[in-house]
Amino acid sequence: MIAPPFAAFPEAEHRTRIARARQELAAAGYDGCIVVAPENLFYLVGYDSVSANIGPQALILSVHDERDPTLLVRNVDLPLVKETSWLTDIRTYQLFVDDVPAQVGKIAHDHGIATGRLGLEMQSPAVTASYARALEQAMRTARFEDISHLLNRIQLIKSPAEIRYMREAARYANLGLEAARNILRPGISEFALCAAVEKAAREAGSDYPALPTECGSGTRSAGGHATAMPKTISAGDLVHLEFAGVARRYHSVSMMTMATGDPSSSARRLYDVGRESLLAGLEKCLPGTPVADIDVASRKPIERAGLGEAAQMRFGVGIGVAYPPIWLSSLQIDRFSNGALTPGMTFYVHSWLSLPEERLGVMLGGTYVVTQTGIEELSGAGPVDLFTA
Repeated sequence: MIAPPFAAFPEAEHRTRIARARQELAAAGYDGCIVVAPENLFYLVGYDSVSANIGPQALILSVHDERDPTLLVRNVDLPLVKETSWLTDIRTYQLFVDDVPAQVGKIAHDHGIATGRLGLEMQSPAVTASYARALEQAMRTARFEDISHLLNRIQLIKSPAEIRYMREAARYANLGLEAARNILRPGISEFALCAAVEKAAREAGSDYPALPTECGSGTRSAGGHATAMPKTISAGDLVHLEFAGVARRYHSVSMMTMATGDPSSSARRLYDVGRESLLAGLEKCLPGTPVADIDVASRKPIERAGLGEAAQMRFGVGIGVAYPPIWLSSLQIDRFSNGALTPGMTFYVHSWLSLPEERLGVMLGGTYVVTQTGIEELSGAGPVDLFTA
């Protein structure tokens, strides 16, 4: 067999991942699964494509034997499979002609799982309500249940090869930060600022991100998930950015709040509290620390400052393989979640504060990897003093 020219990992690493997925599925009582989410297709068999957002596809996997899974894709995407995946059992369909759910059902029958308990990533944007319903109708004797968290959980601790991609992605993200610092000035537009960030990352080798660059300046800074608008940045504005560098679908997120000229005293105070919050949370990020304790620690400086209502986001979330339209993982670093940090995990954190009535907002943070003794910053400005241009 000819090796796929753009494979991100050797076949052996994927087979280890499939074996672990089978083990976890079997332990949870599943007979098999139908994998649709592009991040899971990439993780398990190396198939790298955005096609999940264009047409239905499916990887059918049984836990009862070691037979390779079967991948069903649209015929136009077959070359994309062959250039990134080692998998040989690949079936195709013609859009608007073939009955895709029926084909999935036939393949599941061939694998001996069509009447069993099957997992499906019901929280994935790639699994639309209509596709899930059609699969259920095509396999009426099967029982479908959500395995979104199960498949993501096996991805939380990264292999050495994955960490290398995370470091490469971080390099691209940090180049974007550097470009933002260099170009920011009164009179530049939000579009131009974001273009400089993206140009720096992509020219260095970054893949496309799962989310667009987020940018809010001046009166727009109070919006946490703002994207660029046709707005000119003025003197004294706060400007926050959030974006990712990407290496073979592994994301490393950078974020930073800057200012043009001399911001108001309220803006500086808000930034300083956000910086204290980020420092307090990061100091608790040690192997074995419960995620709830980290979020609680990050909130203490905010509450002392009387800004509890301004803290509207969780402290952190896992990061790794991602495709549009989302880059979040099941690792949640907030006071409502269970779990603890483990060496090999990668996550990004943000200290976000918003004062809508004053039309001010700040965001500080970045991406980290958990080591044996603590954490290592990969990308992001981190808890630095306010940068002014």
